Amino acid sequence: MINDRLVDAGELPIAVRDFGGDQPPLLLLHGAGGNLSMMTTLARALRPRHRVITMDLRGHGRSGDGTWSWDAALGDIAAVTVQMELKQPSVVGNSLGGMLATLWGQRHPESPGVVSLDGSPPPSRPEQLPGLEPGVAAAELARLQAVFDTLHAGMGRTIPAEELPDLVERQQMAARDMGANEKVWIEGFRRNLAHRDGETTMRPSAETAGELRTLMNGLDLGPVYAATPTHTLAVLATRNLPEQEPFADLYAAHRSFLLDQAEAGAKANPRMRYLQLEDASHAMVIEQPELLASLIGDFLTGGH
Repeated sequence: MINDRLVDAGELPIAVRDFGGDQPPLLLLHGAGGNLSMMTTLARALRPRHRVITMDLRGHGRSGDGTWSWDAALGDIAAVTVQMELKQPSVVGNSLGGMLATLWGQRHPESPGVVSLDGSPPPSRPEQLPGLEPGVAAAELARLQAVFDTLHAGMGRTIPAEELPDLVERQQMAARDMGANEKVWIEGFRRNLAHRDGETTMRPSAETAGELRTLMNGLDLGPVYAATPTHTLAVLATRNLPEQEPFADLYAAHRSFLLDQAEAGAKANPRMRYLQLEDASHAMVIEQPELLASLIGDFLTGGH
């Protein structure tokens, strides 16, 4: 029995979806720009082995707005665990959610385990691109940042009512292209629409997106991997998304950096594990939910 509710996290409400069940609790976290609906297929695949709870991160979906910091977001997760009466939950996240899962494990040694599904900061510095000549790396990063700047400029814009049908149709096409559940995909799109005073805008806002960009660019997970007290699994992508193809060399170099970082963490810390998921991109949650559910379930139930 799926149940939606709002949890009081102190400074703001957090929207939660409980998939039910009496198995060990697992919190499932979405990525930046997403919401809990986008984790539905993976949540259903995990449900036979866990009581799965998904949540809208602050500034996303139906949760409230608030200044973004790692501490604030981790506090929201803690509020959900308390108010949902989740005893020592595992935490699994994709992208931004994977970064939060890793940081949760750093602070909660009592957790049975955390799993990051390609939850690493984006490339932002030449030293994160081994094998590329520094000048080339800097130029490619500047080109990538220009793309991010353009995307950022469109965040939170007002959407004229006459544009919504076309946007929905484009989302339906995107779902078909990705092989995703179209109903779930459209629910995720609509969940990030905010309607106020006769106007429709898309969440997250430009302000929230800017805060997230700064936080992620400043995050170094290497020391976290090397010292986390919780069993941690990092699942790494092995190929590009279509929109990453114009930066193929940059992303190949960055995946090499992320692999080196995970290897070093695992060498230093017996609680750290990693794997490269074959034929998986940053959208692995959409591409291979059943396989991920099996990997996550095995890892959390003793396959550390």
